[in-house]
Amino acid sequence: MPETEDGERLQRGWETVRQINAPAAQRQWDELTAIFPDFARYVVQSAYCDVLSRPALPLREREIATLAALAALGNAPSQLKAHVEGALNVGVTREEICELFMQMAVYAGVPAAINAMKIAGEVFAQRGA
Repeated sequence: MPETEDGERLQRGWETVRQINAPAAQRQWDELTAIFPDFARYVVQSAYCDVLSRPALPLREREIATLAALAALGNAPSQLKAHVEGALNVGVTREEICELFMQMAVYAGVPAAINAMKIAGEVFAQRGA
């Protein structure tokens, strides 16, 4: 892949990052870059450019799907927290997030839903009433 195309993908990825949750993504970028810069670049280019920036599904709906998947996984608390923040940033309401996690109790189990709800509660508290 030519370097210019690689750089354009990185730039498009960061444009999507900024719409969702630039502060959390910047922290993740810094942490991953310190360990392995190629992986940090891969995450931004593949997830944020190649997938999340696709036009067929708005970011709001993509963040809802991401919250459901991360809650169901139950093993990615920092990513779930970042995406709760991101979901709020793209227009998902607190009530919708809570309803989503309640539904995850049916499909992913009550413990996974409780853990997700606790993480959401932390984000809600940080943002204030």
